[in-house]
Amino acid sequence: MTLTLPTPRITDAESVPALRWGVIGVGIAGSFVAALHAHTPQRAVAVTSLRPERAAAFAAKHGIATVHPTVDALVADPDIDAVYVATPHPLHHAQALAAIAHGKHVLIEKPIAMSAAEAREITGAGRRAGVLVMEAMWTRYLPQSDIVRQVIADGLIGDVHLVQADFGFVAPPDPAHRLWDPKLGGGALLDAGVYPISFASSVLGAPIAIHAIGATLPNGVDTRAHMAISYSGGGVSLLSTSLETILPIEAQVMGTKGRLKVLSPFFGPTGVEVAVGQFTDVEVATWRDERYPGMYDAMCGEAIAFASYVQDKRTESPLHPHAEVVAVMATIDEVRAQLAAASTPRGA
Repeated sequence: MTLTLPTPRITDAESVPALRWGVIGVGIAGSFVAALHAHTPQRAVAVTSLRPERAAAFAAKHGIATVHPTVDALVADPDIDAVYVATPHPLHHAQALAAIAHGKHVLIEKPIAMSAAEAREITGAGRRAGVLVMEAMWTRYLPQSDIVRQVIADGLIGDVHLVQADFGFVAPPDPAHRLWDPKLGGGALLDAGVYPISFASSVLGAPIAIHAIGATLPNGVDTRAHMAISYSGGGVSLLSTSLETILPIEAQVMGTKGRLKVLSPFFGPTGVEVAVGQFTDVEVATWRDERYPGMYDAMCGEAIAFASYVQDKRTESPLHPHAEVVAVMATIDEVRAQLAAASTPRGA
């Protein structure tokens, strides 16, 4: 019998509300807004930035009518349904809480905050206010992720025992760049490591034991981390992230009947390869995502999902619930603590 992969379940962009978005920050937000406008009826209608000239240029480029002078002015705008927080990590907590306080649904770039405690406060505030709070882990809303979920749920690769995932690249050291500045949330874990940790969490759940090795600079910025994590169901993940090493950026799930690979770069729209069997008796099937001309066009998927959850009056994503968002941040907290302790001189 020929191995066949499940068909991804994709929500029609026209079937969800056309939300009016306010955008805070103009970095990665450019890719999000371009995808939003190109592939959905939803629209960014206002923007703000710490640098007004950048906000004005962003608005002109993307056809956004309103430039607000401050975050407070944007979140108070009655013509906005949802707020997209796309600023550096340390700003997420305060800006998300400000949006929630004004009754806005909020999509927060990953990582959602700087710690599990901040993540817990943000998600708790959203539940109390009755608004949707979602981390912008766009990987969860890609068609390939739905294939992964179906393959595992259907038992196609058997009982899952091991997950491997990594995300690493070489970033030239620059104290002024956000990756190397602790005040801007620098480090491999918060920028790239959140992806493999979140992927493993989506397959195996919350961890019960974490062991990490790596390196941390004197200013507290982690430059690499390698993690062995065990889970209550008996599974294990082996994860890596780095600012110093070029890694494959792949994710694999291995079970008693076969294995699944999410092609590189696994965090974006690529494809899925499933192999069932072992040694020379293996059947292989591959699905590739060829919908869009550019990788970041697929960011529209998280916006479509977000709008569908607003329509359903949800306060959290069923594919990425608050408890899991907090658990992923707790894992990052623990890994950072282990790396910091290992780099502290004895007796210090």
